[in-house]
Parts: sequence; C-alpha cells; structure tokens
Amino acid sequence: MSTVTQSPTPGGTVAARSTVNLCTFRLHEFMIGIDVTLVQEVLNRQDATRIPLVSDVVQGLINLRGEIVTTIDLRRRLGLPLRTPDDPCMNVVIRTADGPVALAVDTIGDVIDADESLFEFPPPTLSGPHREFVTGVFKLDESLLLLIDLDRVLDPSTIKIKTEVPA
Repeated sequence: MSTVTQSPTPGGTVAARSTVNLCTFRLHEFMIGIDVTLVQEVLNRQDATRIPLVSDVVQGLINLRGEIVTTIDLRRRLGLPLRTPDDPCMNVVIRTADGPVALAVDTIGDVIDADESLFEFPPPTLSGPHREFVTGVFKLDESLLLLIDLDRVLDPSTIKIKTEVPA
C-alpha cells in the first residue's frame, strides 16, 4: 500500500513523498518485507502437523481458531540454512485468494513506511535459484530490506512435491 505524505523542502516549499507500508521480519541474516495490507496477524510459534508426501517447504497445518491453515517454512522456500529446534520462530499469517497461509519466520520486525525513492530493483548480476523471489531492495539507514514476491513464493507449481515414501 502506497501513501503520499507532505514533507517540507529546504526552501520552505512542500514536496510530496510516496511511501510503502511494509511488515518486516528476519530470516537468517536477512531483513525481509511484505506489503502490510496482506498480513492478517502475527502468531508465536505454532506446532504444525506434518503432511505425508508434501515438500519440506510445507511445514504442515495449524489450527487457527477452527480454520486449518497451511504453514510454509520461508527459510526452506528461500534456500536459507535450516532453523534448529531452539531457534526462535514466529508465524506471519497472510491473506491470499485461496485463504490464509502462515509463513514461518525467525522474528518479527516493525511495520515501516519505506520511502519509495529508496527502492531499487535487483541488479542483473544477482543470480541463483531463488532470485525470482526478490523483487527489489529498500536501502534503509541500518540495513537493506529485501522485498519478496509472495505470489511467486507461494506458487504451488514451483514447490517440489516428494515422490518417494520413506522406508
């Protein structure tokens, strides 16, 4: 969601600035942001029930006040090192056209108003198997904030399904 705010310039005139409202969270060493209007709620760690023969990206199912919600391990989905059982974990529940989905993240950050002038598209030299998930970067004072494309992250056609039954 973009908003336009008025800010004074050194000459005393008022200039319009456009900002984007982002929910931020940490994954491994990265700060990541998503559009705050997609966020339904934030939950502490929820024990997910595993589902046989689904990708490891799907952490499992949780019961959210009577509604069954799929939980996606965002670390696995983005190809980051796996979390240990003692590592912190929270869930960001987002709204999709197919219903809510929970994203397992390390820690929740703040909701920020990022100035659109600080946004840059990823450089063409950025490559790798998960490059398509990063739509851009906001250059903040203390760090870089990666903006991810949730449609691509949650696209079921790109999540590999297990085809073998464990012995």
